[in-house]
Amino acid sequence: MDLILWRHADSENGADDAARRLTPKGIKQASRMGAWLDSRLPKDARMLVSPAVRAQQTAQALPREANTSEKVKTGAQAAEILAAAGWPHGSGTVVVVGHQPTLGAAVALALTGKASSWHLKKAGVWWLSASDDEPAAVIAVMSVDLL
Repeated sequence: MDLILWRHADSENGADDAARRLTPKGIKQASRMGAWLDSRLPKDARMLVSPAVRAQQTAQALPREANTSEKVKTGAQAAEILAAAGWPHGSGTVVVVGHQPTLGAAVALALTGKASSWHLKKAGVWWLSASDDEPAAVIAVMSVDLL
């Protein structure tokens, strides 16, 4: 299976964390990363998206079927993210659109077996791959700044 962990793009500050929207910069970031992913992902890739508005808006930049999931919401645990995606024994390609610090911790857990504070820049992705007969591998780490 392939697992893409995609952090939401730049968003407004605000007291209501769940309602924070993307800034104009964030809309551009999401669009650029969405285009990069769209050119590389299979059309049947599934998306699990945090219910937070900024994550929903980020996911809209990738034309795939998106499923909102409380399991990848703000404050979710790294193990919850991986379980929701079916990592590492699932099939196909799953894109998770979520938040720091959980996504960084999920990458660390997937690759090392221990959730650690790994940083993922806004709108950035980690692309991991696993199969039953080989250990997890990093396919790509991409920052929107490099696009």
